[in-house]
Amino acid sequence: MVGRPVTGGDAGVHRCGLVALVGRPSVGKSTLLNRMVGAKVSITSRRPQTTRYRIHGILTEPGRQFVFVDTPGFQTRHRSRLNARMNKAVREALGDVDVVVWVVDGARLVQADRDVLALIPARVPVVVAVNKVDALGDKAALLPRLAGIAALRDFAAIVPVSAEKGTQVDALKDEIGKALPEGPPLYPEDDVTDRDERFLAAEFVREKVFRQLGDEIPYATSVGIDRFEHEGRLRRIFASVYVEKPSQRAILLGVGGARMKAIASGARRDLEQLFGGPVHLEVWVRVRKGWPDDEGALDRMGY
Repeated sequence: MVGRPVTGGDAGVHRCGLVALVGRPSVGKSTLLNRMVGAKVSITSRRPQTTRYRIHGILTEPGRQFVFVDTPGFQTRHRSRLNARMNKAVREALGDVDVVVWVVDGARLVQADRDVLALIPARVPVVVAVNKVDALGDKAALLPRLAGIAALRDFAAIVPVSAEKGTQVDALKDEIGKALPEGPPLYPEDDVTDRDERFLAAEFVREKVFRQLGDEIPYATSVGIDRFEHEGRLRRIFASVYVEKPSQRAILLGVGGARMKAIASGARRDLEQLFGGPVHLEVWVRVRKGWPDDEGALDRMGY
């Protein structure tokens, strides 16, 4: 469920806090978020920088509530106002959280990882999630890598995990939980995200665009919801996919519109599972030249 924050209640020994997941692109932050929350609240794909917004994933367990903040991957590859806004979102997220989970790839630690670590304020406890350990061919190479990470900073904990397989994720949650401050829950116990259904619908369509087309469609693709209507249990959703050039629109549509039909069908199935009811989804592809550098367009799209 999605919902609004709640206030009040007796803190007692209950722990609750904001937990930022940060890292360079493609280290698996969103997959890890979804695994810990136990629901798909953040979209994923093999493409770097799939996440563009700050998203709260909420997990309530006996005695503790985690409010995970999924952030865009901090990077400099795409130089645009869109990228600048996403990097700003990372910096802002780090300024008001109780715990940071620094997610790195178990296969290698590169300068981009260290650049992200340098952004984390010294006052904030940092738990390292060394992800994708299931993909390591030589498990013995992990130990010196963990030692190298430990030398970079005084971390609260370092936990090797596999977000894809679920390996050691419970151990990671326990380490994060130890660093949470005491306090009452911020959200009702059955909420899994702070984002509304309209936002989630746009994100699920965008995910399917990235998964269907990969590198065929450029980075500058976004989705907006034109109308979102309820008719009993049925949700009628009308969405637009924005690209910068007519040639990109043709790629997205495919022959006879087949690609866009596949994208819409995949998104509809995921939304029906998330919402627990039928969804009617219609998607159009529209050309809006230069939108990643258009401040007005970025405002309208919620960046």
